[in-house]
Amino acid sequence: MTRDTKLADISGIETVKLGFFKEVKRKIRELEASNQELEQKRRDIQAILDGIPDVMAVISREKKVLSVNKSFDDTYPGLAPAGLTCHKIFKGCDAPCSPCSIELAMESPTRVSRSLQILNRGGENRQIECTASVMLDGTSKPNRILLLQRDVTLEKQFQAKYFLAERMATVGVLAEGVAHEINNPLTSISGFAETLALHLGELEALTPASEKAAALFEDFHEFLDTILMECSRCSGIVQNLLTFGHREVRQLTTVDLNDVVANCLKLLGPRLSRLPKDIIALETGGEDAPVVLGHPGELMQVMLNLVGNALYAVRASGRIRIRTGVRDNMVALEVADTGDGIAPEHIGKLFEPFFTTKPPGQGIGIGLSTCYNIIRKHGGEISVESEPGKGAVFEVILPYLSQ
Repeated sequence: MTRDTKLADISGIETVKLGFFKEVKRKIRELEASNQELEQKRRDIQAILDGIPDVMAVISREKKVLSVNKSFDDTYPGLAPAGLTCHKIFKGCDAPCSPCSIELAMESPTRVSRSLQILNRGGENRQIECTASVMLDGTSKPNRILLLQRDVTLEKQFQAKYFLAERMATVGVLAEGVAHEINNPLTSISGFAETLALHLGELEALTPASEKAAALFEDFHEFLDTILMECSRCSGIVQNLLTFGHREVRQLTTVDLNDVVANCLKLLGPRLSRLPKDIIALETGGEDAPVVLGHPGELMQVMLNLVGNALYAVRASGRIRIRTGVRDNMVALEVADTGDGIAPEHIGKLFEPFFTTKPPGQGIGIGLSTCYNIIRKHGGEISVESEPGKGAVFEVILPYLSQ
């Protein structure tokens, strides 16, 4: 039987070895090229992950961090996360968070789990949206979790401002309608009370003099004075409501906030005369006058509200600082007091209509909401900072009108 002729029979064993080595070298070159391609892809993927501004971490089922992106290193500088649990890194505690985004994701691997948590970053509490999704292995079984953390603090603040502005607009329309309805009978009451006061003098002249008649007329005069005084107070409340809900475009003029402050203190003169002379410190320094384009009466109303609230907060034992100035092409007005401060749970409600911390009979809660509405119409912002026991600082920012 004739056997097949092989390469070794013709060229010898050395030739076969040479061919084998060439094949090995070719495979090595292919593997090197493949490795280079895989390495480039790995670098591309890592570059994409590092370009994501959200904190990203790959976490094991035991909640231990396996790898992170560059945003993690920027947010938590100097921290080596490998091997540490996520709750230890993010919250500094030994027990898992509640609710735990990772556990929620593992319960339903086909769905993305989202939760909002408060995390401390740089000594400041931030609102963080945590998103967890399950990563599958080669057999389509869950083995790791991809965790994303997005800081939504600023977004939530803008949402709160938007909802407040929307709510204020709705209440403003309601307030305007209510104010008009109240204004009509209030005008009638005030008018008839003034007429009765005029006729009362005539009636007193026609009535025979007696001790009892004199006492009655004295009571009538007191009652009518009280009615007229209360009508005047209600009229002021109605005007505040109308200002709060007014949609008419008023003619604006050049206003110097220093003049507004000075006129405000003049109007409060009788009240301030009963208090220590140094209760108010006025700072109006700077080369540029704090001039804005606005409505003088409405800006005066804002000033009276802020100073009036500060006087209520300090009583007769504290101090008030009023500061005006120009910075960054904006005019700033600041009213600070050394009163008891504002409780944290009340800060977010201060500019809401009809919210007040004053006792019944001392306020109906439209002063600061009216201020907010006026400042917004002037294209500005009003904000407050306060800590219980450390007073409060109200700041108004308005566009600067350069001369």
